[in-house]
Amino acid sequence: MTSIPHFAAPVQSLGLRVLSEWIDYNGHMNVGYYVLAFDTALDVPLSALGLGAEDIAESGGSCFTLESHVRYLQELREDAPLRITFQLLDADSKRLHYFMCMHHAEEDYLAATIEEVNIHIDMKERRAAAFPENVRERVEAMRLAHAELGRPEGLCSSIGLRRKRA
Repeated sequence: MTSIPHFAAPVQSLGLRVLSEWIDYNGHMNVGYYVLAFDTALDVPLSALGLGAEDIAESGGSCFTLESHVRYLQELREDAPLRITFQLLDADSKRLHYFMCMHHAEEDYLAATIEEVNIHIDMKERRAAAFPENVRERVEAMRLAHAELGRPEGLCSSIGLRRKRA
């Protein structure tokens, strides 16, 4: 029987900084690089689940994004240190639903959030496939650990214009 690790709630990724090439003509981090930073930070929880880049060759499976919703809340400037958190909200036999928050690591403000659904793919067949048993066990352990965090603010938020009533 495989030992299931204890999972931090939430999982944190540290060490990322806003690079100069991520800065746009407005003098702040361009929207596309928020997604890149979130995706880079996602390597930490995926590796913990047995779904990291190093696991693909052995398991033959990887995760693809099905849906994504980003909220840009406060700008980040060049060289800002980042702290990105990951909360697993739900999972089934082949999908993960999670929420990530990007904070300025020194000033501790929330700069952005992303909510995503990923699906496990058999890389040989290029089709959806169930997680391997050892991954399912880890996913369930992380889901239970993260369930205690409650519902994050901004989860399942809708997009549109809000009008003030006259």
